[in-house]
Amino acid sequence: MHIDWAALGTVFGVSLVATVGLVGLFTLGIVGLSKQPGPATEGGQPGGSLLMARAGAYVCFGLCAAAVAYGIYLIVA
Repeated sequence: MHIDWAALGTVFGVSLVATVGLVGLFTLGIVGLSKQPGPATEGGQPGGSLLMARAGAYVCFGLCAAAVAYGIYLIVA
């Protein structure tokens, strides 16, 4: 039996990078959703950073869903 160690190392490296990247992206989404509204500005409106944080969180979750869908596509196809 012959084991191709270079290919095994490549698969391990790509899997590690993809896993860390996906978990990091999901973590950014959770942090974006956990932001609380800050103090009101002079006009009585809360700052726009909460809206930007939520939008960024949804983008992160969308990218995570796209990565999972692409992985399923690679497995099925």
